Amino acid sequence: MIILFLVSFADQARAQGYQKDSLQIKVYTKIEYVNYRTKSIKVTRVFCNYCSELQTEKIKEEALRLAYLARNNKEYILNNGTKKLAMYIRVSKKDFLALKEDEIDN
Repeated sequence: MIILFLVSFADQARAQGYQKDSLQIKVYTKIEYVNYRTKSIKVTRVFCNYCSELQTEKIKEEALRLAYLARNNKEYILNNGTKKLAMYIRVSKKDFLALKEDEIDN
């Protein structure tokens, strides 16, 4: 019983480890299909109140890349229509701050 508790505690600590050094940003995208083929991919909203314009653009680029990779997922493909996706993009705080510094350099 004690061993199970220690393993459970260790797993929980590892699972929450990402929260200490990263940010999670929610993004809405939509993929438009015509005749089962992708017509367009758009980012509709980035939920980040503290992001600069550069950071928001970089997050949009990553969301577009992820949606592009997911476009052929059998669960998403439609004959004609729009598939809306909600994504969570996780960025380390160090990398996120580096984006802010890049903006200052420009």
